[in-house]
Amino acid sequence: MSAHAHVASVDYAALDDHALVAQVRAGHREAFRHIMQRCNQRLFRVARAVLGEDAEAEDVLQESYMRAYHKLDSFRGDSTLLTWLTSIVLNEARGRLRKRHTMVGLEQVDAAVEDTHQIIQFPSKFGSEDPAVSAARTQIRHLLEHAIDKLPEAFRTVYMMREVEECSVEETASLLAIKPETVKTRLHRARRLLRTSLQGTLAETMSGAFPFMGQRCARVTDAVMARLETEQSA
Repeated sequence: MSAHAHVASVDYAALDDHALVAQVRAGHREAFRHIMQRCNQRLFRVARAVLGEDAEAEDVLQESYMRAYHKLDSFRGDSTLLTWLTSIVLNEARGRLRKRHTMVGLEQVDAAVEDTHQIIQFPSKFGSEDPAVSAARTQIRHLLEHAIDKLPEAFRTVYMMREVEECSVEETASLLAIKPETVKTRLHRARRLLRTSLQGTLAETMSGAFPFMGQRCARVTDAVMARLETEQSA
């Protein structure tokens, strides 16, 4: 990667992913900030689906972005940039999981998981609606997160990718290195494990689950940019 250069006239927000990649390869690190901002939401959700924990998922995102930045020249555009980055995040997250020594077979994780996770606090995306309605939406989202967090990791990851991020069966299968039929089976089992009574109620709030916006997004993005700056000046 060539040395960083300042190009004040470039409107990075208006560039597509391939143009942003070209800018980063040309040495304009600020373009990488825009790549992160575009991809943070899905990548955080995927990392959290694997690890089931917020702080470690954020750490995985930082490490994955650093890895991606340094190997950006290997991105050939055969898949979308988001798919390429998702693959890197999945590899990093699974590496963390292996280090925990908690990888177990699916047959062993059908028992109920002890509920020790922390609920993610959601900012309201519905504006100045009735406080009772807002409270109800927040409670529904919390219930959704509890239900998803209780899924076995393999089912949780498929569910998050298919239902929350709306990845196709083919993309999910490719990223997870499993057969499309396995994706369908795991999604079916995940749906069965989630209480049927929750499904209809939670469907309309699905897109707001596990957000990666505001302070959380800025924290990871700024941390990666600072690390890149430190590397450059070293």
